[in-house]
Amino acid sequence: MLRAAPVRHPVTLAHRLNSLIASDQALPDLRRYFGTGLLDDAVPFTGSRFEHLAGGGDRQAVANVVTADDLIAVQTLSVRIPAQVSVDLLEGNLGIQLSELLSSVRYDIDMVEAEAADLAEGSPAHTAWRVLCDQPGIGWVTAGKLLARKRPRLLPVYDQVVRCVLGRPKSFWLDLHDALRADNHALHRDLTALRHSADLPATVSTLRVCDVVLWMHHRADHQRRSCIGT
Repeated sequence: MLRAAPVRHPVTLAHRLNSLIASDQALPDLRRYFGTGLLDDAVPFTGSRFEHLAGGGDRQAVANVVTADDLIAVQTLSVRIPAQVSVDLLEGNLGIQLSELLSSVRYDIDMVEAEAADLAEGSPAHTAWRVLCDQPGIGWVTAGKLLARKRPRLLPVYDQVVRCVLGRPKSFWLDLHDALRADNHALHRDLTALRHSADLPATVSTLRVCDVVLWMHHRADHQRRSCIGT
């Protein structure tokens, strides 16, 4: 008698995230990236300055305006905003438009505390991302990194490496939001605990902890082969 083939359930984003956050590699990778507990001659990754450069992009005085410090900060994550777009962000109509949108995006809550509507298509945050993506020389990665600089607790850094290791989720912001809120916010608590174990300050958001763990886990494999997601 032929046996029925076992039913294969797709791996959810929450399951994938939980397995990577709980891995033995997560804590040493986090410490290596931010330079905590390293020997004197060890150098942390430049991205360790992303959220802290010039006091951060979400401090109240500049939370709703793109500054030159923000443009430098995104360079620590290996992206560059073209000069003309930078000038428009600092002195032109693009900066005014983005400021108006940012004024409707809260800077004082974590993603886990937000509502799905705060992240969905048509929300001020998503509209700001779209506006940036429409600029010449600005793709979805750079747009997301600039917004993560302005709203590090609410919006994640997201690039090709992280997208690949997570299997290319269709709607990353909303899928991550669901994962963080599942099981009474278990993943958010695990990320907070991991941040504490790595001796990182609370100014490093749980979203950034998540991003760094995922990126460090997969960056070498991603560079060695043409990944299409797991």
